[in-house]
Amino acid sequence: MELPMFPLEWVLLPGEELSLRIFELRYTVLVGDLMRSGDPRFGVVLIARGREVGGGEQRNDVGAMASITQCAELGSGRYALRCLTGERIRVRDWLADDPYPRAIVEVWPDEPSEPVSDKQFSALEDRIVALHKRMAQARRQWVVPGRNSLLGGRRLRSLDPVQRLYSLACRVPMGEADRYAVLAAPSLSDRMAALHEAIETVAARVEFDIPR
Repeated sequence: MELPMFPLEWVLLPGEELSLRIFELRYTVLVGDLMRSGDPRFGVVLIARGREVGGGEQRNDVGAMASITQCAELGSGRYALRCLTGERIRVRDWLADDPYPRAIVEVWPDEPSEPVSDKQFSALEDRIVALHKRMAQARRQWVVPGRNSLLGGRRLRSLDPVQRLYSLACRVPMGEADRYAVLAAPSLSDRMAALHEAIETVAARVEFDIPR
């Protein structure tokens, strides 16, 4: 399918909310076209090199589909948007930026793999909780959110395994390269491994930053 595209300087995972303030001409045209069409969907991908403003950026080819849930006109062609990301997508072909970025994309569901067990999910959740406790200690914050508050409680456990893992990934304060590795992992088991690696990276940074 052909989709308007919005390259960003950060990675969005399926199920995340996104707020955007639109002021650059190419994207005000994009939003106007979407609102007139009645189809609020567009693609978001990480910029590999360059900036969001001005054009000419290089883009990664794995991203997520997003839908506008709220749109407020701010005057002078500017918009404030609230959006929700959905399915993972893969760009098959970039089209001309006329008048805004566009691409031929396909929905990219996870490839078959060994299932991730409840025991593996529980171990991952334990690591995320331990990471946040250690971060709080490093910042001398003695009040740490409870497990249910941090992870989402029953709502998290009610999700299907794919979205459950994405939701857990959103609770790890990792860098964009690690977030992209999580998003672009071919399968659920690969994503679990990528997320464990990201936690190790964050934990090592926390330990390095603690004053001795």
